[in-house]
Amino acid sequence: MASNDFIQKLWELGPTLAEHTPHGKKLGIKFVAVDKGRATMSLPYNPDLIGDPDTKVLHGGAVTTLLDQACGLAAIAGFDEPSACATLNLSIDYMRAAKPGETIIAQAHCYKTTKHVAFLRAVAHDGDESDPVAMAQATFMATGLRPKDSKAW
Repeated sequence: MASNDFIQKLWELGPTLAEHTPHGKKLGIKFVAVDKGRATMSLPYNPDLIGDPDTKVLHGGAVTTLLDQACGLAAIAGFDEPSACATLNLSIDYMRAAKPGETIIAQAHCYKTTKHVAFLRAVAHDGDESDPVAMAQATFMATGLRPKDSKAW
């Protein structure tokens, strides 16, 4: 698992990884926390992301992106060495519609890594983890790529 120094760097870089990617920025995804093999992000309610105008429920694609982003950061935090990661597989089970007006929270856990692959589970909820909006199972691959400024790692 990642060292404490590496996790500290991820706390510094987490907001950039979550909030400054083009799609993360557009959706309004926010960095919440990171630890060894774990990451939490949130998606504040945004009327621009409504999937059903009658119910005011957020579009499932926004929830998928939130879960993918949280899993990606948890995967990075799950490897021993810093590396960019790419999604190999992402499976989502939608359990119910998110409550209109509520922030959605995604909590991801990297439960196993091999040399190049991370295996993750994640939950998205709107305040009660025991009543999920969606659950995810994911596999990510370490690409070996590092940021242009490798000193950041």
